[in-house]
Amino acid sequence: MEAIYTAEALATGAGRAGHVTTKDGLLDVDLQIPKEMGGPGGGLNPEELFAAGYAACFHSALQAVARAQKVKLEDTSVGSRVQIGSNGDGGYQLAVQLEVVIPHLAHDDAQALADAAHLVCPYSNATRGNIEVTVTVSED
Repeated sequence: MEAIYTAEALATGAGRAGHVTTKDGLLDVDLQIPKEMGGPGGGLNPEELFAAGYAACFHSALQAVARAQKVKLEDTSVGSRVQIGSNGDGGYQLAVQLEVVIPHLAHDDAQALADAAHLVCPYSNATRGNIEVTVTVSED
């Protein structure tokens, strides 16, 4: 692959209870283990960062597919829910649910756009076959 952009981040400290920064300094945050995983909560964690990145990337892919198909979108959104749990072998795995909201478009047409976005989104391509990703389309 010939890269057109490279993002760089550095994690330091105690991992999930550490610190993460991006090379450009735009992200510079302390991380906290969620209460549900035995931590204090009250801070960002890797799953939230992944959820935010996936939602933004999928939304961008949705808009790109719509432009290519000459479909006008208004008031769209993508919500991402990232879950972490045991993989049964002593490690952990993720699962993702994406909720794609496309108002003013017939459900079948909206689903077709979401399915096409799922084929071009880099996050979807990176996770395909590795974790469960569910894409649900709604009108609001």
